[in-house]
Amino acid sequence: MYHTPVLLKESIEGLAVKPKGIYVDVTFGGGGHSKQILKHLTSGRLIAFDQDEDSLKNKIEDERFTLVNSNFRYLNNFLQLYDSIPVDGILADLGVSSYQIDNAERGFSTRYNGLLDLRMDKRNKLSGTKIINNYSEDELKKIFYQFGEIKNASKLTSVIVEKRKKSEIKTSYQFIEAIRSCMPKGKENKYLSKVFQAIRIEVNNELDALKEFLIQSAQVLKSGARLVVISYHSLEDRLVKNFMKSGNFEGEILKDFYGNPLVDFRLISKKPIIASISEIENNSRARSAKLRIAEKI
Repeated sequence: MYHTPVLLKESIEGLAVKPKGIYVDVTFGGGGHSKQILKHLTSGRLIAFDQDEDSLKNKIEDERFTLVNSNFRYLNNFLQLYDSIPVDGILADLGVSSYQIDNAERGFSTRYNGLLDLRMDKRNKLSGTKIINNYSEDELKKIFYQFGEIKNASKLTSVIVEKRKKSEIKTSYQFIEAIRSCMPKGKENKYLSKVFQAIRIEVNNELDALKEFLIQSAQVLKSGARLVVISYHSLEDRLVKNFMKSGNFEGEILKDFYGNPLVDFRLISKKPIIASISEIENNSRARSAKLRIAEKI
């Protein structure tokens, strides 16, 4: 299985698909969400994005469907190229797919031993190995503190710097062994997932890409169109929540001269929608998922 879509029913309902509309799935992966959107379309169209070339194997053979092998930060460019602005809805399922996690050579998982790669796009020159072995102590400390919210980032960084002096850290297991002394007892797995998250965000420039995508989504959606986003950690969710609420990433609602709020979206779900207990039992990845839905004003 390439990937079991999280919150599938809720996200498709949130999209409120119109049969003749133009829709965008910016995180195609295994195509689970895209297939559901296509079921609701008649003469409509679906454009999907995925920067991981492995996802091209899952391309749907349908004349209404277009798959773009690129990062969703280039949303506006490609929609212009395909003469598809404005659109009726956009869906984003952020984070790492089950396929990427279970593929040892990609380095996303702490369970398997492979190169500490962590690139979602293999064309990317920056990898996890390069970060761990070449970043300065200050640079490492910053990414672990900001992107992993790791409390002992200073200790972790100094340990990495000392270990890499002796020999280059190349694989996931080498890295885990190198930082074992930093892990809180009984919370090793949670700690490691935060460390790997921090490296992955830096490798793929994930938060900047998300910001660029959200800004462009407001530009390409037509009035009454829906933006549906599933996030998996607090850094992503905060950006999505603030942008949907206020049109900026600080969450501050600006007002015009007459005191009217200057916002692009109306919130459909004031609170995030989370997975049911049964879905979490069937798909552990759903545990941290938060779905937010907003409608373009």
